[in-house]
Amino acid sequence: MKEANDSAYYLSHKLEILSQFETHSQAWKPLLIKSYGDTFTNLVINETRRQYELFIPKIPYIGGDKNPMTRHLIRSTTSLIFYLVMKSHGKTAEETGKIIYDAVQESVKHLPLQPGKEMSPEFMAQEQELARKSQERQFPGNWLWYFVKGDGIEFDYGYNYLECSTQKLYQAHHAEEFLPYYCYLDFVTARTPGWGVIRTETLSEGYSRCNSRVKKGWVTQKGWPPPFTINKSAPEHA
Repeated sequence: MKEANDSAYYLSHKLEILSQFETHSQAWKPLLIKSYGDTFTNLVINETRRQYELFIPKIPYIGGDKNPMTRHLIRSTTSLIFYLVMKSHGKTAEETGKIIYDAVQESVKHLPLQPGKEMSPEFMAQEQELARKSQERQFPGNWLWYFVKGDGIEFDYGYNYLECSTQKLYQAHHAEEFLPYYCYLDFVTARTPGWGVIRTETLSEGYSRCNSRVKKGWVTQKGWPPPFTINKSAPEHA
């Protein structure tokens, strides 16, 4: 009964979720055509859509609309299914990662920059409350994280993620090798004017946490290839 109730949330939002998939797939399409041609592109996108529609009821429930992180989990599912389909056609995690990276990079160019709410009392209180709720561990598939107040010198605020909903989902579907490429998209989507993000540890690379730090005046470093493809050695301290 619980699984049925959990899937009901996603089924009730099915049209919205499929609409988001269409937005993503249309962003992938020109890049796929450029690399692999029309026939392969149509095959992969159609197959991904079919499999994605079947996958929607299987998305882990982490609180639905009461959990703002639900939207991030849903976003990660389109890339997961796309990767699995690409893999079934002999494409690597890096090839799929590059397609998605370029698609997101192009898409965000057309989004208006929003002024940040960083460091306002309301923002700080909201983030701390969201972190506290995650620590209640109400949903096994959810993130577990802590909000970190900075000193204004090394950084202004940050997050320590000890468990990741996307990582759990990807592991459940044997997509661990693709996870670092998906995580790397965070640097593309970090676009608050005047603020930068740095992260030196990630769960996807074998560390015990993801340690995102944000500071006013920093510039978020991005670009391809991701650093982990250059230095593939395991971390000394997990």
